[in-house]
Amino acid sequence: MKQSEIKEASTADLQEALAENREAFANLKMAHTISPLDNPIQLRTHRRAIARIETELTKREVQ
Repeated sequence: MKQSEIKEASTADLQEALAENREAFANLKMAHTISPLDNPIQLRTHRRAIARIETELTKREVQ
């Protein structure tokens, strides 16, 4: 998700996207441990998406 999409999404949507990204990241990490991924950049992409979503959720809690 792009930053603009994250800002426009509802909190419920963000929590759902966070759960999906965490699950995908865990699956990719396990697959990468067993045998190298064709595109290991996917790990970084999911990790950063998780961070972006968590940052937005924290920002909304503070406000």
